[in-house]
Amino acid sequence: MKFTIQNYKDTRSGFGDGLFELGQKNEKVVALCADLTGSMKMDAFAKAFPERFFQTGIAEANMMGIAAGMTIGGMIPFTGTFANFSTGRVYDQIRQSIAYSNKNVKICASHAGLTLGEDGATHQILEDIGLMRMLPGMTVVVPCDYNQTKAAVKAIAELDGPVYLRFGRPKVPNFTPEDQTFEIGKALVYREGSDVTLLATGHLVYEALQAAEQLENKGISAGVINVATIKPLDKNTILEAVEKTKCVVTAEEHQLFGGLGEAVATLLAQNTPYPMEMVAVKDQFGQSGTPQELMKLYQLDADAIVKAATKLVSRK
Repeated sequence: MKFTIQNYKDTRSGFGDGLFELGQKNEKVVALCADLTGSMKMDAFAKAFPERFFQTGIAEANMMGIAAGMTIGGMIPFTGTFANFSTGRVYDQIRQSIAYSNKNVKICASHAGLTLGEDGATHQILEDIGLMRMLPGMTVVVPCDYNQTKAAVKAIAELDGPVYLRFGRPKVPNFTPEDQTFEIGKALVYREGSDVTLLATGHLVYEALQAAEQLENKGISAGVINVATIKPLDKNTILEAVEKTKCVVTAEEHQLFGGLGEAVATLLAQNTPYPMEMVAVKDQFGQSGTPQELMKLYQLDADAIVKAATKLVSRK
């Protein structure tokens, strides 16, 4: 499958546009924001549906509690703030008020990972996927580009139960189909391979596709799978691919601990324990810099994936 960059767009705009379209079709959808309407791209929804938009101010814990309460009345609340404030700051409220009682709240988190950039370590949460996937009943979705984020927003509204939707700040390649339908729990095979399987999520999916081309020039056939839903994991698609290649590289903009890599490692350990490498942040906090500088510094790019895959194939 060949992909062409249509344009460069931020995934947070995919969220904002998806939310606006969703609001037009479903009157049960409400939105709550913690004083970041512009940054979250929630302006269009707020303007079009003022009676369904709630500005809670810088009170994220209250926002989660309000959202949980709204579900009792049949509303479908989408909360919006930065990923650090969507998870770390309000973990108790999410665990007790949303996850424990299986409330139908959609926790939508922008500015995740290192690509937040210049705001630095305090805002660059790299532990959020681990925090959220450990909560019983929580669905965790990490789309790769604008189009997929927009489609994911519409899909999670149809799911009855709590969802964590993670996306980012910078403009990134927008390369997946505009008219796609997002299927929760389904990993997408973007490229078949016989030597190594590359499993990537979020901003690392396009880097994995670039890495596969570089590996092809080295005589290594790499398959690429977009794991846009980290929980529930698409076990069948992943195991089928790894059975062909006998090794796997995971790639994510997250800590080595708790994210996609560990989810896949657990799956392999329980089924087919083949060799694997993980491209992720290795037990470090972030720092201030441009997204491009940080992704290179922390080895979260195509070159890092190529290096890991080459090492893995030689081990195999």
